[in-house]
Amino acid sequence: MSAGTKVVVDVEGRHVALTNLEKVLYPNGFTKGQVIDYYTRIAPVMLPHLQGRAVTRKRYPDGVQGPVFFEKNAPRGTPDWVHTEVLPSPGSSKNRDTIEYVVIDDLATLVWTANLAALELHTHMWKVGRKTPDLLVFDLDPGPPASIVECCQVALELRDKLSPEGLELYPKTSGSKGMQLYARAPVRDTNAYAKRVAEELERAHPDLVVSRMTKAVRPGKVLVDWSQNNMAKTTVTPYSLRAKDEPTVSTPITWAEVESCTRPRDLVFTSDEVLERVAGSGDLFAPLLS
Repeated sequence: MSAGTKVVVDVEGRHVALTNLEKVLYPNGFTKGQVIDYYTRIAPVMLPHLQGRAVTRKRYPDGVQGPVFFEKNAPRGTPDWVHTEVLPSPGSSKNRDTIEYVVIDDLATLVWTANLAALELHTHMWKVGRKTPDLLVFDLDPGPPASIVECCQVALELRDKLSPEGLELYPKTSGSKGMQLYARAPVRDTNAYAKRVAEELERAHPDLVVSRMTKAVRPGKVLVDWSQNNMAKTTVTPYSLRAKDEPTVSTPITWAEVESCTRPRDLVFTSDEVLERVAGSGDLFAPLLS
């Protein structure tokens, strides 16, 4: 298919226009058509984690090595069948009082979004219409030379610390250099809760953990980023692609995989590998769904 070619497909009764399917978006040759194919095939397990949540999209129209832009507002030309929600935008960097977010509730919207080269999808810890979060997240970000190996050590410490409180954590890779731990929200103010836990962990393991954003204190340690629980923040959605040299995915993993990680490559999963994992094990994040 030549550049500029458009084909209209039927996706569950919706007409979706697809363009430039052979355009290479990743250095390893992964094309826009393959991006759309991945999101179509992962949809059965990904959509439940997207439904009801406003989505911030990172778009790479010229591929991962080209310019990127964050998109919160529904773009011009959004089909009328796409679910959108107008939500308050306090502290907007563009001085907007509200934002018209896209909510990806169905396969057609996911395919339409993928066709816009929205490689990465990021969502809040709360659902539209709720005043409190339903999810809690600890975002583990390694400061070089620390890597995801050290993140796994911190993840195990967090699991052991919070298990007596009855909090069950579910790990996933970020698809980049770190990882996240999710749980059902144990309290209304998850931001304060996560901050308290992160600070306590830093005091217990000062050579490994930091709870402050200050770059000077982060080399060789793992930042336990509690601030992702702020109502304005988003975190990469489970099963989202990431804009790396190859199409890596933010991948739910088992605690056995966390315990056995000895090198960063142990927890790098590409789109094909994730599809195989899901075919064999289903959605490891399913217990988090309401």
